[in-house]
Amino acid sequence: MHIGLIGGIGVAATIVYYQRLSARVKAMGHVLDLTIVNANIQDLIDNNTHWRPEAQASCYAVLIDRLKRAGADCAAITSLGGHFCFPETKARASLPLVSGIAPLDAHFAANGLTRVGLLGVGSLMRSKMYGQLVKTEAVIPQTDMEALGQVYQDVATSGACTQEQRDRFFAAGRAMVDQQGAQAIILAGTDLNLAFDGYDPGFPVIDALDVHVALLADLACDKRDLSDVADIS
Repeated sequence: MHIGLIGGIGVAATIVYYQRLSARVKAMGHVLDLTIVNANIQDLIDNNTHWRPEAQASCYAVLIDRLKRAGADCAAITSLGGHFCFPETKARASLPLVSGIAPLDAHFAANGLTRVGLLGVGSLMRSKMYGQLVKTEAVIPQTDMEALGQVYQDVATSGACTQEQRDRFFAAGRAMVDQQGAQAIILAGTDLNLAFDGYDPGFPVIDALDVHVALLADLACDKRDLSDVADIS
């Protein structure tokens, strides 16, 4: 299956999606058929900050049309924060959309997690991942989430993470584990690999990106059909 990715939101997240999806499909003995289009991260930030889901969905719809013309069979958004307008985008999309959020609930439950902590963009944390977690309870940082969300936004737009920014994320994660009983911290921002990859924060971490990539790889290798994931797409 030809996979279409909406990238550029941000660049680092797009790169890691490409790297991990390519590696997983190769390990499964297949060759990846992939097209990536580039979205404008500033449009996404503005539309998310001012909660304009219809406007962002319209931006995505143009890109999805481009993916369809390139031969893609489905599309995916390479930003969990960018899923804030998923229903509106799905209504406009010329291709099936494969959600990066919906599969997470089942994944957490299957791994025995009943309470997880969320790190990511402010709106995603406040909404506890846009209300899509049902089987698993989510906790969020008790610190200034707007400030923490801004730190994440700065990392996403710059494509780099300083030690000071990394320390902020690690401290927020540790507090959710120690004070709120989170069994694992979910990297619910696809640029958080810049802060966590290659580092041991001292608590369990699950990168939500990997759950999404695993589903996309199964689709790419025809291990699953789009109709099989209709409940999470």
